[in-house]
Amino acid sequence: MSKKLKVAVVGLGTMGKVHADAWAHIEHAELVGVCDLDRVKAETIAESYDATPYQDLSEMLEQSNVDVIDVCLPTYLHKENVALAAQAGKHVVCEKPLGLNVQDAQDIISVCEDHGVQLFVAQVVRFFPEYAQASAKVKSGGIGKPGVVRLTRGGGFPRAWEDWYADEAKSGRLILDSMIHDFDWLRWTFGDVERVMTRRVSRSDEDRPLEYALVTLRMEDGTIAHVEGTWAHATFHTSFELTGDKGMVVHDSAVSAPLSVSLHHNEGDASKNGVAVPESPLNENPYLRELKHFAHCILTGSEPIVTAYDALKAVEISQAALESAKTGQPVVLAKMGGGVR
Repeated sequence: MSKKLKVAVVGLGTMGKVHADAWAHIEHAELVGVCDLDRVKAETIAESYDATPYQDLSEMLEQSNVDVIDVCLPTYLHKENVALAAQAGKHVVCEKPLGLNVQDAQDIISVCEDHGVQLFVAQVVRFFPEYAQASAKVKSGGIGKPGVVRLTRGGGFPRAWEDWYADEAKSGRLILDSMIHDFDWLRWTFGDVERVMTRRVSRSDEDRPLEYALVTLRMEDGTIAHVEGTWAHATFHTSFELTGDKGMVVHDSAVSAPLSVSLHHNEGDASKNGVAVPESPLNENPYLRELKHFAHCILTGSEPIVTAYDALKAVEISQAALESAKTGQPVVLAKMGGGVR
């Protein structure tokens, strides 16, 4: 692969900075532009990577020679900015969630298809070694028939430009902008979701909002999953416990060993009693792994680990969970336009 992809990042918040740094370290990519409304921020980051700063995406599309636009803007701005990039004939990487709702996500996919550009969605949890290894273990039958699955994801309420996370009309809050990671991973690992039931509590505590949600999902294969999310903790934390009739896989980001596997064996075989076997994660940053994979897919035409359709289904699950939170009733995904491919 002698060609180098010319890449520009739009939106230089926390994730935009992470993506910009990752692109700058990919052999077959070159970060040529960065774009943000904050001119000083754009100029500072551009200088770090010998890129060109812009304040307006339309201007950047007119003036720069770029192959890929990486959209790291707030959720409610994804649709219009992906459309601008696609209409200009640029391949697109879009931060999760793909859209603010199912319709926006469908529209984003359609505009990219209509203009013949590739669309990649950054559902980065698939690129975290502990999650990838656990998914492979489940799919290979390593824990037997899955039964009950528990996942947690929590941290403090995120602060960002114009406090957009606090506005559900712009972010979808905790369920769409955080727990969607776990919904996507569940579907990747266990298959499609049949129905969801949500309980959610949110309130303001002095100078910051607090939010908690528990989403119970019944997968089509019968697996029951409980996903717990919170924006009320001081530090970020994730965990999962995957239980089957042959054993379990456990991960907790708060402990040094990221993944342990305990399997049930015949009691007569003393050498193979249930023992936790830690597996070290790769040293490579998951965001770098993700974008390197997307670059490879663009250059070779390979199928990505996470497709735009996968990202659409993750939004669909999130939207169903939000509806359940509002109504207090379970939501069957088939009634939300399942099979919209």
